Amino acid sequence: MAGKIEISENDLTFKYSRSSGPGGQNVNKVSTKVTVFFDLAKCTAFSEAHKNQIRESLKSRIDKAGLLTVISQKYRTQNANRRAAVEKLKQLLEQAMKEKPVRRKTRLPQWARQKRLEKKKHRSTIKHLRQEKIFNY
Repeated sequence: MAGKIEISENDLTFKYSRSSGPGGQNVNKVSTKVTVFFDLAKCTAFSEAHKNQIRESLKSRIDKAGLLTVISQKYRTQNANRRAAVEKLKQLLEQAMKEKPVRRKTRLPQWARQKRLEKKKHRSTIKHLRQEKIFNY
């Protein structure tokens, strides 16, 4: 799925609470912290394959009820935090939808293996010579 992700407002649930972020005395009076809940199962914007990919990628952020939770308390106003939380949710979903490149195994060249073994033999010899000097005293 290339391009921007479009999420309907109906798929999001917002909860507002008092923030510990910036705002001075206003923090004690106004609920500026925004928590966005996104129910992936009920969303119709994604296919089942994409939903499974998102679940796998964001499994540590999705709770047992299947809700993806994003919190924003960076700004002093509720509206700014709401926009920031939705943007953060979109970025998370876009990142989860990206195809991970498949790692191709590479073979270590023969000369590199040979060089590594020579270094090991050299270190072994040095340590062995040290041991013999200790016992000669």
